[in-house]
Amino acid sequence: MGILYQYNPLLELDYPDPDVIRVGDIYYMVSTTMHFMPGGEILRSYDLVHWEHVTFFYDELERTSQQMLEKEQNAYGKGMWAASIRYHKGQFYVCFVANDTGKTYLFTTKDIEGEWKRREIEGFYHDCSLLFDDDKVYIAYGNKHIYITQLKEDLSAPMPGGFHRMVVSDEGNPRLGYEGTHFYKINGKYYLFFIHSKREEWRRVEACFMADSLDGEFVGKDIFDDDMGYCYQGIAQGGIVDTPDGTWYSIMFQDRGAVGRIPILVPVVWENDFPIFGERGHLPKEFVIPKVEKDYIYTPLVDSDDFREERMESEKEQKRRYGSFGLKSCWQFNHIPDMSLITRDALAGMLSFRTDRVCQNLTQAKNTLTQRLRYPACMCDISVDVSKIKEGDYAGLCVLQGCYCMVAVTKRENQYILVMISKEAEDAIEQERETISVENALVKLRIVAEFENMTDTAKLYYDSGDEWKQIGKKHKLQFGLDHFTGARIGLCYYATKEYGGCAQFSEFVYRKGKER
Repeated sequence: MGILYQYNPLLELDYPDPDVIRVGDIYYMVSTTMHFMPGGEILRSYDLVHWEHVTFFYDELERTSQQMLEKEQNAYGKGMWAASIRYHKGQFYVCFVANDTGKTYLFTTKDIEGEWKRREIEGFYHDCSLLFDDDKVYIAYGNKHIYITQLKEDLSAPMPGGFHRMVVSDEGNPRLGYEGTHFYKINGKYYLFFIHSKREEWRRVEACFMADSLDGEFVGKDIFDDDMGYCYQGIAQGGIVDTPDGTWYSIMFQDRGAVGRIPILVPVVWENDFPIFGERGHLPKEFVIPKVEKDYIYTPLVDSDDFREERMESEKEQKRRYGSFGLKSCWQFNHIPDMSLITRDALAGMLSFRTDRVCQNLTQAKNTLTQRLRYPACMCDISVDVSKIKEGDYAGLCVLQGCYCMVAVTKRENQYILVMISKEAEDAIEQERETISVENALVKLRIVAEFENMTDTAKLYYDSGDEWKQIGKKHKLQFGLDHFTGARIGLCYYATKEYGGCAQFSEFVYRKGKER
């Protein structure tokens, strides 16, 4: 028995490269978190529709100069990519590569909400996917040319003399060749799912290849080519999962411009042991999903924050709800943070940031605290006390992406100046667009972001006391390979002349929509 589902996209947030499994009656999804920390976020669901945060499986990946924003280096667009999640004999496995370190990482645990053990797999396996096959384990991976390699029993390295072969090739594709591998054995047959582009034009499509054995020929084709009527942006790359009653679904992503890559739920059926996605490769506007008799309230994936901490009944639930270095789990820092510079006053509802170095622009500012922005539009407010900032400091609210923007207060010749700063696609460096003198050290700032039909704009405001007034021009956001993530709202504070100042943030309000 099911209910009618007609609410795609599944999530209105940037959760790219999803992989999904079911353990009992619980679904788990992992997606790419790149340079954001803590990283390796896993979501859970009881009905495949509603999702909540369950854990980050690492606080930091490697303490490199890039991941710590030191020596004018950064890891934007790199870090953790396209993870594979599996459950085998009572243990969870997540593996992925990081393009800045050139390593393949493996995280394991028996308790998904508990501690995870970090290891490495010898070698570099782009967009990898694990398969446990009886007493053997394999990893499938690659770009354009797809390989399957047998690993040692402990997954530490390739098995000496073990299985290794190239099984599928997209040779000659002038755009995106096969990648984003998902590897399964179902009813005795082996399946490889990929994302790639059409050869004649840019458009993401999903492909599947099947073989009766690992030594046999993998035969397949494109199985899903649809854009939901949205700006010719194809839907592809993701995992498949069955329900307890044997119904199958896939969760893949769709590019939606500056907001990022958003998960889409697709029904799957089987004909002659081959998967059929949607209705003959196209997504139906509505379809049946299982009805779950469970009274459960999901915690939101993005949220307002008064910076007070609610005490949960259990330590495990406390960690789940406040898993970002003691902050709400909807928050992530732009890189590895320095928590010695951040203080929370839970009674006053205040989050204080200090500086310990100078930098020259927003992207090199450490401790920028972010949340995903929401499709099709959202609005965020923050109050900032700048009474303790120093000359040349910037404290405020930003949209973090390659083409970023910021509304902030700076201090010049002992005067508070409200500024709108942005970096457009054509700019080599950020530009100051407008300045306004302010008398009060406590300011309220707002950003309104719109993404529908790739509008991809942000407007910046300040509270004048009588009304919200816009500062600067409407800013054009843009998804790019430089950051390779959806735009995020961020609380930012950095010094450009002397360090040691302090900015205090309070009353963060996150609203869906663009009402003012």
